[in-house]
Amino acid sequence: MKKMYLTLSMLLIFTVHAMAQTGIPVPEMTTCDTQMQSFMATHNIPSMTVALAKDGELKYMRAFGNADIAGSEVTQPYHMFRIASVSKPITAIGIMKMVEDGTINLNDQVFGSGGLLENHWYFSNSNITDTRVYDITVQHLLEHSAGWDRSNNCFPDPTSPYPWFFSGCDPIVVPLHVTQSQGEQNPVKEEFLINYLLEKTLDFAPNTAYSYSNMGFLVLSEIIEEVSGLSYEAWMQQEIFHPLGIYDMYIGNNLQDEKLEREGEYVGNGFTTLDLYGSGTMVPWEYGGFSIEAMDGHGGWIATSRDLVRLLVAVDGFATKPDILSSGTITSMTTPSANAPFYAKGWSVNSANNWWHTGAVDGTASIFVRSNNGYTWAIILNKRVVDGTANQFWIDLDGLGWNCISATATFPAHDLMDSPTLAASNLTHSGDGTSTMDVSWTNGNGSSRVVVAKDITNSTDTYHFSAYPIDGEDYVANAEFGSGDDLGDGSFVVYDGSGSNVTITGLDPSKVYALRVYEYTKNSNNGNNALYLLGNAPEREATLSVTEANLSAFITLYPTITSEKVNVEVLLHTEVAYTLNDVHGRTLMQNILVQGENTIPVQSLQSGLYLITFTVEGKKMTSRIIVK
Repeated sequence: MKKMYLTLSMLLIFTVHAMAQTGIPVPEMTTCDTQMQSFMATHNIPSMTVALAKDGELKYMRAFGNADIAGSEVTQPYHMFRIASVSKPITAIGIMKMVEDGTINLNDQVFGSGGLLENHWYFSNSNITDTRVYDITVQHLLEHSAGWDRSNNCFPDPTSPYPWFFSGCDPIVVPLHVTQSQGEQNPVKEEFLINYLLEKTLDFAPNTAYSYSNMGFLVLSEIIEEVSGLSYEAWMQQEIFHPLGIYDMYIGNNLQDEKLEREGEYVGNGFTTLDLYGSGTMVPWEYGGFSIEAMDGHGGWIATSRDLVRLLVAVDGFATKPDILSSGTITSMTTPSANAPFYAKGWSVNSANNWWHTGAVDGTASIFVRSNNGYTWAIILNKRVVDGTANQFWIDLDGLGWNCISATATFPAHDLMDSPTLAASNLTHSGDGTSTMDVSWTNGNGSSRVVVAKDITNSTDTYHFSAYPIDGEDYVANAEFGSGDDLGDGSFVVYDGSGSNVTITGLDPSKVYALRVYEYTKNSNNGNNALYLLGNAPEREATLSVTEANLSAFITLYPTITSEKVNVEVLLHTEVAYTLNDVHGRTLMQNILVQGENTIPVQSLQSGLYLITFTVEGKKMTSRIIVK
């Protein structure tokens, strides 16, 4: 036994040291690195990002493991992951901002005559039979006291069209049943989920008990939409996130091939269910079993740990950095409710004046903490533990931030929050038609910026870029394309400086290039680390010029022998006009093509030879097709 123990211990040590770790090293906090890696090894977690601030200053921003399921992409602090129910305090911040601005009140009635959602496009037609629903207020939703208890069974057995029974009463786990029972199309929408409960009997009278409710926070999302006239995501970004320089928070998508740029991937626990799109196939819960897109304010956000901490510092109630809410509003938001001394308005709280929230869905676990002594932190994982060690997993996850703090004798002086909050804009270009391109932009609020250029002529990737500037790294720029540093995906650094233009040379007139400008700040306050703003960076596709000689590089037609349709791929932002003529010169069709894939139907044409002429800015290209 002793030999076996020694072998396992050595294996664990090797695993910890071998695990990838990225982000700006903090020598004073290496013990924190070890703790994070040990936690991951103990609980078999593939990926983790961590950010921790002290007195409003970001001291620690690290990432560990691999961000993708295949294990080939090292996790960076810039990776976004689903945060599940950490979305709830974020929604609470938005609602409290509306309250503070006088747009809504905490005691506003939500449903029925005079309610905030009285004229809602969907709920105004709900068949509400329990009149206690009309007593629900904004505060009840924030405090989980609206009257819904998800622990009580409400689904039929079996829960059709699923061939098995789902216990409890949380509609998010039965999207197919919700759409079927309400006669709606798949995939489920958040309004269908809410309405499923609205038309049932409440489990208790509003404001008489506490029962954690995902649906309550979905309703809060609908209130933000109804009152603002914007989508929940757009309003939160416009009013809360972007003014703080937060650009890496989005409502996530359902499927793996729909992930956003710089979003990681999720490792489930092997559980499958019927596809929420109604195909009848079995899929992983984390990819197609439930709808992330319909989770909105209760669990739909993806984020970086750094942006979560940036948000938390802006509502922490400390004087170290300005808050976006008044002290009175923050006190109201974090005061325990009458029905639950451990929960306030979207926040778990305790008598020590610590606030936090955890989040978990298949493929995700997260925690978001504000301590009473000036620390804030966020941790996001791309897997959660659900087996017999789940309780210990959550205990250990909760302890990570506290243990990191207690193990750090001296914190660094730097503030890694001192980074750009406004991206460059108005990115334009003009080429000479041979080898040179003039590029200009309007500067953001970084101290400097880098410009990257990438040949995307033959690219079929969803996003043009897959490698990015790394915080703490400096890059060698060269205006001659291909001579500066390569970020790793063929993105060459063509400019680094404080100006607003560059002339790029060494270009090929037959190629299409993607350009991006990344703002960064590097100064003594942030430890002389170049800190980059990746979110919202301006981007454009660029060519030296469109000539008749190179037009075929930007317009691809196929197949040339067909009986039904011709596909045309356009690699230009500029509109492309086309005319289809027969061999006698008669015009039979004409229209406009846009960037991307286009289709020209030809099934109505007689068999024979036809000519299609494409026109771009007065320049023409003619191709032949044969209709069978």
